[in-house]
This record gives sequence, C-alpha cells and structure tokens, in this order.
Amino acid sequence: MVKAKPKLTDEEKRLLRIRNELNRKRPKFRRQEWFRYKRLGDSWRRPRGKHSKMREHKGYRPPVVDSGYRGPKKVRGLHPSGFKEVLVHNPAELDKINPEREAVRIASRVGMKKRLEIEKKADELGIRVLNPHLSRGGEE
Repeated sequence: MVKAKPKLTDEEKRLLRIRNELNRKRPKFRRQEWFRYKRLGDSWRRPRGKHSKMREHKGYRPPVVDSGYRGPKKVRGLHPSGFKEVLVHNPAELDKINPEREAVRIASRVGMKKRLEIEKKADELGIRVLNPHLSRGGEE
C-alpha cells in the first residue's frame, strides 16, 4: 500500500497548516432553534426570518455561516494530506491520475473484486488510495 506524500510548494504547506488551525477554531454551525425541536435536527439552515436575531448576528445567538470562516483559496477542497481527491470506479480511470498531486478514493458502489484490482494497480502506479480495504486477504 502506497503512503505517498503530495509534492507541495512551501506556500501550499504553509496554507494547509493555516487551514488546519482554522478548522480547529471554527465553531459547529447549527440550525436556528435546533435545541428546541427534535424534528429539526442540527444540520445548518440559513436563518431567514424577518425578526430573527440570529440572522442579525446578535452576539448572544449562535454563529452564522459567513465567508469569513473560509480557509485559504489555494488549498480549499484538498484532502487533509494535501492531495486532490479523485473518485474512481474502475482500474482504467487510474491512468488519468497524476500521482504527485492527486490521490484516489474508490467509489462506495464498487464491489470487492474490482476494489482489489484498483488497489493493486494503484500500488503499481504509485498512487495513494485514501480509503483502502482493511483486510486484504494475505496480499501485501
């Protein structure tokens, strides 16, 4: 199994560290009145009410999703390891991958037989698999 590291510039490494720090500080954004009604759940919905104190960003209300909480643009959307994730459904799709900058995530609908083929080919090509199968049946 390949545990490759991405080829990143010093600037990208610095920005990834900054993003990691911001992720730790970022609050958990919850839906308005998530605590009051079980049926609402706590997944984020923007407060839109005319008299909503949360929409007005009152200090005693929970934080509202805002552009100021975003991470650095250059590293936005990257895997925490620094790779760009590419979803793969079959071994043929591995030929289009750049192993220095991209890592592979095997789609959830792929069966075990094809998954093992993809992992074997990825090892040969030196491509990192982000969700490898855990017990590989004695292969290694």
